[in-house]
Formats: sequence, structure tokens, C-alpha cells
Amino acid sequence: QVLVVESGGGSVQSGGSLRLSCAVYGYTGSLYSMAWFRQAPGKEREGVASIDGAGTTNYADSVKGRFTISQEHAKNTLYLQMNSLKPEDTAMYYCAASPLGWSLPSLESSDYYSWGQGTQVTVSS
Repeated sequence: QVLVVESGGGSVQSGGSLRLSCAVYGYTGSLYSMAWFRQAPGKEREGVASIDGAGTTNYADSVKGRFTISQEHAKNTLYLQMNSLKPEDTAMYYCAASPLGWSLPSLESSDYYSWGQGTQVTVSS
């Protein structure tokens, strides 16, 4: 059974920083792509950042230049460094993983098979 565990969420003031972590346990195959998604109350889940086994990254326009995704691929571990946080970044953040790869790492939730329970990020103004 695959277990995806996120950590590192919390509450910060606008302009602050947080670092999210994600670990995937129990996956017997090879995970190639991992991503962060977020969902704010009343809104659809959206892709934030993704990365593949070659280190290629993809970011949503809303976070480019502020967020950085990284990984320890061999350890199935994923990170998201979030700087210059804004109130509109407030959401539940989810880690997702997939054995598939694309020319550009996907930010579509339907492309990912394994999901964590989420970690809350709250940014106050």
C-alpha cells in the first residue's frame, strides 16, 4: 500500500516563507513524476509545481519566481520552498506522485495516481 505523507504547513504572515516536505512510502515501482497541488475553500484543486526524474520542473504562473520545487528522487521525497507568500496562497497543499513522465511535468491532477492527505498553509495579511 502506498502512503504519501506531507508536512511543513502552518500559518505565516504575508511575505513570509514555508517549506513543505513529502515522502512516499511503499511504492514498489519507480516514481518518475511528483507534484504539489493546492485547493482553497470553494475552489478547484490546482497544480502548483511539478518535477520529473530528470529534474525538469514546471510551475503555475501564479507561483513562478516565488516557489521552488525540489526532490531527492532516489528517496521518493519532495519539497516545496515557498517564499514571498501571499494571502491568496492560503490553501490545503497536496503532494502527488506518478510513474508516468511527459515532455513537461504535468500539473493536471488526473495524471497523478498517489495522493497525500494534505497540509494546511495559511497566509495572513
